[in-house]
Amino acid sequence: MIEDCTAVILTGGGSERMGQDKASLELGGGTLLQSVSVRIRELFSEVLVSVRQPRKDTDLPQVCDVMVDTGPLAGLTASFERAKTSWVYLVACDMPFLETEVIELLASKRKQCQAVVAIIDGQPQPLAGFYAKECAVVAGEILAGSGKHSMRALLSKLEVCYVGEEELRSVDSELRSFIDLDTPEDVAAVLNGVN
Repeated sequence: MIEDCTAVILTGGGSERMGQDKASLELGGGTLLQSVSVRIRELFSEVLVSVRQPRKDTDLPQVCDVMVDTGPLAGLTASFERAKTSWVYLVACDMPFLETEVIELLASKRKQCQAVVAIIDGQPQPLAGFYAKECAVVAGEILAGSGKHSMRALLSKLEVCYVGEEELRSVDSELRSFIDLDTPEDVAAVLNGVN
């Protein structure tokens, strides 16, 4: 167990490209939210679900976005206020193939930084990363400002440990942990064994 960290599953997105609520999408005998929460509960004793409005399909504690339509950053900021731990692990509900070994690897990199994020195909993966609670001030300032309210804007202001593909492949050879299901085509590809 990663005792000094609260896991937060993001379900507050609009799911525009999917055309339906992603968290309640059925895949492999359960919903995406159930799939992610089962894996997350293996590693974290405190798990929250970040929501736009309360959900009826989970028994996990829920935290509502304080600001609407401001994306994952709003969910992270609200979760910082609720978490009792010094770190938050943020993960999107549309990443059902997370490997616990990947999460443990990222967790091991938290020394002397404010965030730990994977880099896949040269792009940071902020929706499967660790954030120190001290980041709450910076996140709040970004939300209150007139600029982009994005996770990348947050990363640009933090001391971040980026973990590259080579190291990630040592525990997840095909990097399946970072497959996210944004569209019906993504789901079809998974069901057909393309990913």
